[in-house]
Amino acid sequence: MTLPSQLFQDGSALEGAWRRRQLVVLAPPERQSWAQTLLTPELRAELEATWGPGVVVASGGSTGGRRWCLQPLSHLEASAAATAEWLGQEGIDPAACLHLNPLPLHHVSGLLPLVRSHQWGARNEPVPPALLRDPEALVEAVVLPDQPVLLSLVPIQLARLMAVPQARAWLRQLAVVWVGGAALPEALAAQARSAGIRLAPCYGATETAAMVSALPPDQFLAGASGCGQPLADVRLRIDARTGAVEVATDRLSPGWIGDSGALEPLPRTADGWWRSGDGGRLGSSGLEIFGRLDGAIQSGGETVFPEQLEQRLRALAQIQGWPLQELLLLAVAEPGWGERLTALVRPVEIANGQLANGEAANERAANAQALIAVLQAAVAAWPPAERPRQWLICGSLAPSPQGKWLRSHWQRWLQSREADQSPER
Repeated sequence: MTLPSQLFQDGSALEGAWRRRQLVVLAPPERQSWAQTLLTPELRAELEATWGPGVVVASGGSTGGRRWCLQPLSHLEASAAATAEWLGQEGIDPAACLHLNPLPLHHVSGLLPLVRSHQWGARNEPVPPALLRDPEALVEAVVLPDQPVLLSLVPIQLARLMAVPQARAWLRQLAVVWVGGAALPEALAAQARSAGIRLAPCYGATETAAMVSALPPDQFLAGASGCGQPLADVRLRIDARTGAVEVATDRLSPGWIGDSGALEPLPRTADGWWRSGDGGRLGSSGLEIFGRLDGAIQSGGETVFPEQLEQRLRALAQIQGWPLQELLLLAVAEPGWGERLTALVRPVEIANGQLANGEAANERAANAQALIAVLQAAVAAWPPAERPRQWLICGSLAPSPQGKWLRSHWQRWLQSREADQSPER
C-alpha cells in the first residue's frame, strides 16, 4: 500500500505505519512540503518491498550539507538491542527504565527512544523541547520517578541545564545522560564531572542508526574522555591515510535518496566499511573524535582541526571569565599558506541600560575590542598555522537549534562581508 509522504510527529502514528509495513518520511516542519514529493509511489513501493518498514530521515553534517537517509526498522531495532546490551553491562535493566526524550522524531536520537522503549518494554516520555530552554520549568514539570531514568541530549541543551542549579541537581538523579550530535566542550564536561552528573559521551550518525560507541558514566566521572568503546554489534577503525573514523555494522543505512529520485547506495570501502566525515583515533578509553575532516584545513603544511582550537579557546574563556558567548574559526584561502583561520566572535551582551544609545554602542564596541585583544594574546604562543590571522565581531553568530555549527552558512556570511568591504564595491 502506498501512503502520501507526511510528517509523523506522534509516535503512535509512526508505530501504526510500521505495523502496516510502510516506509515513513520524517522531516522538520520547514521541510514538510518538500517531504511530500520526496518519494514517488514507484520508489516507495520498491523500497518497502526490498527493506520493509522504516524511515527516511535527513542526515546533515557540520558543513550544512543535507541528504535523506533510508533506515529500515530492522536496523533501528538492532541499534536498540545493542544499546540494551550496553545498559546491561552497566548494571541497568533496560525494561525498568524511563526514557525521557526531548528531541524530535526527525532527529535520529529522538527517534531511537521510541524504538528502544517499544523493544525493551520500557516507558518512553516525550519532553517538549521548549522545556529544555526553560530549565526551571523543566524541573517543575518533569518529576523523576524512583526508577532508572535515561536521557539523550545535544551539548547545547546540556549547557543550558548546567547553567541552572536546580537543573544540575535534577540531572544528577539520572542514571545515564547520553551526549552526542556535536562535540562536547571540555569545560562543559569538567563542570558535569564536578557536579556528579552521569554523562555518557557517545558517537553515532543517522547512517549508523544512531549510537555506535559510548563512554560508561563511571569512566566519565573518573576522568576518562572520548566516546568509549564500540557497541557489541559495531567495529571501528581509523583510516591510515585520511584519519577518518570508519564503521562496520549490519545496521548501516542502505543509502541516500538523492536528487536523481533513486536510492544511491551508501559508499563503502572495498572491504565493506563506511567512512565517516569525522577524524579521530582509537585510544585507551576508546574512540576520540578530532572533528570534521571536511572542516579540517591545510595551513602552512600542517593539518589543523578548527573545532579543537575552538574548544580550547572556549574553555580558556570560561576559566578566565572572559565575556565570550560564541566563537567559530573558518578557513580563508591565503597564497603561500594554503588556508589561514579567521575567527568570528560573539561577545556576551553586557547590560548598560543606564547609558544613552550612542554611549551604549560605544561601550559595546570597546568591550568587543577588549575581548578580541585578550583572545589574540591567548593564542600568541600557538603555532602559526593555528593562530587566526583575522578576528571579526559577529553579533548573530550561533549554532543551529540542534547545537551544530553550519559552517557553510557562516562561510557564506564571511565571504559576503569581505565582498561588501572590497575596494571594487
